Amino acid sequence: MFVCAAEHLIFKPNFIYFSLRKRSSGVECPKSAFADVKLVIPAEIFHLTKLYQEDKHEKKVNLGVGAYRTEDNKPLVLPIVKKCEFEVVNDLTLNHEYLPMSGNPDFIKVATELLLGSDCKALQEKRVAAVQTVSGTSACRLAADFLAKRLKRRAVFFPDPTWENHGEIFKHAGFKQFKNYAYWHKKRRQIDMSKLLVDLASATEGSVVLLHGSAHNPTGMDLTKKQWKQVAEVIKCNNLFPIIDTAYQGFATGDPDRDAWAIRYFANQGIELMAAQSFSKNMGLYNERVGSLVTIIKDPKLVPALISEQMLYVRPNYSNPPAFGSRVVAKVLGDKKNKEEWLKTLREMTDRVKTMRKELLQKLQKLNTPGRWDHIVKQRGMFSFTGLNEQQVARLIKEKHIYLTRTGRINICGLNTKNIDYVAESICQIVKESAENEGDKPEEEKVKEK
Repeated sequence: MFVCAAEHLIFKPNFIYFSLRKRSSGVECPKSAFADVKLVIPAEIFHLTKLYQEDKHEKKVNLGVGAYRTEDNKPLVLPIVKKCEFEVVNDLTLNHEYLPMSGNPDFIKVATELLLGSDCKALQEKRVAAVQTVSGTSACRLAADFLAKRLKRRAVFFPDPTWENHGEIFKHAGFKQFKNYAYWHKKRRQIDMSKLLVDLASATEGSVVLLHGSAHNPTGMDLTKKQWKQVAEVIKCNNLFPIIDTAYQGFATGDPDRDAWAIRYFANQGIELMAAQSFSKNMGLYNERVGSLVTIIKDPKLVPALISEQMLYVRPNYSNPPAFGSRVVAKVLGDKKNKEEWLKTLREMTDRVKTMRKELLQKLQKLNTPGRWDHIVKQRGMFSFTGLNEQQVARLIKEKHIYLTRTGRINICGLNTKNIDYVAESICQIVKESAENEGDKPEEEKVKEK
């Protein structure tokens, strides 16, 4: 006979009976294994989206979500993407068999050529290892896993600021030292290039440096070709290892070749690197999670071994990448007419963003909004680091129902002809009132704050 301590469950041969009487010793049922789990505030962007959706205000505006929106504030399904989706669905030769762990070969070929250019010397010399991943996030994670666990890298340098998820990715991969290099000059609202170079020059040999290929998130401010060359020189001199996150190729200028200039320059300089590639933004395939990790190395004989070892991290993570989105991308990029139509739509999308930038600047200036705002049109891609502080952001959300991140980053795609006047007027009012309140403070208080 066996007696369970918790509820005095008595097990006898051939039958079981339960005693509802707890044992006199006062022993209680053990608490749940999950009793110490705490409610965590979700990632800011998703939390903002939830607040926006729950908001009933007629003039509410969502400038937080990192996705393209049309003039009617709708997600855009690119016409050529929809066409290719139908072709994939109606292709009776396809099935749902697993892809290889390294991904869809047709996708890998066209995606890598889009990133590096078909005339890339490294491609011609077969010094490129490319694998399909679960969008750009997974590409960053695979790169971080491999560098930390296989190559034993411990220090990583991020631009200040950077995408909020970068730190978590590298932390969970096993990196131990996290440092920032200067990027955004808050007062001047531009890249702090001199400090950036000094910070990178101070990095110890072998450190990993994360760079944004184009349409920097969150600032929207990209390095010039001259500045990229300076960064490349520091990386070569200090033997640093670059990871270039390319989430917005084509979305900065409307030209994928221009947006990939930095990666191609680094490759031509003989710099070994990893590049995380995503098709969420430039093809609107957000929920299909289509991306790749491209590694450029010096010795072509090491490519098979490199890919095989990367699969050691893919297998326990997601095992195989999804097929559908990769097949769509392969059809879009693998056919000349399809690609031309995609490029046309991409230019139209980026042109709309540029137009909204210009109109927002003009309206803020016309309203005599305190401060300088010309950085808005110097930035590229969907994001703008406005320069608004946390207090101003909080008021815009609470009082004006305009949702943006606490850093003051806005998604320009969330602007349209129906809401841009309201947004500009709201920003102007909040900034003016902040300036007036600042002016009312005693001088010694201002000095202390500085």
